[in-house]
Amino acid sequence: MDAVLRAGAIYIFLLLLFRISGRRTLSEITTFDFVLLLIIGEATQQGLLGDDFSVTNALLIVATLIVMDIVLSLFKEHVPIAGKLLDGMPMVLVENGQPLRDRMKKARVDEYDIMEEARRAQGLERMDQIKYAVLEVSGAISIVPKD
Repeated sequence: MDAVLRAGAIYIFLLLLFRISGRRTLSEITTFDFVLLLIIGEATQQGLLGDDFSVTNALLIVATLIVMDIVLSLFKEHVPIAGKLLDGMPMVLVENGQPLRDRMKKARVDEYDIMEEARRAQGLERMDQIKYAVLEVSGAISIVPKD
């Protein structure tokens, strides 16, 4: 039972931590992000396993984490506001070619990020060619070009 409680606590902690850190944290992994995730994985392993390195304990922990993920997804499905709180909502960052700086600052996104996606996805060269730039729940930026 101790392993289940530890797994649950670490799952909730990491869920909250990554939710607080923002959508862009996990959208595109850089080398720094990858190293950070490896370190987090190693640190959580110590907390999850404790002194019990048995296969049974490892399977119990994995099963607990998967069950918690399923329960949370079902909860979000039946309680729409929970999905908004846990996953967030899409956020418009550019409207009719005008960057919405307060939202960009909140999302930790700059004009370079938006223009990079505009060039990659739509072949756009200037901010005034963008009708909307939306930071999606996944952390990706969607670009809607002007007609």
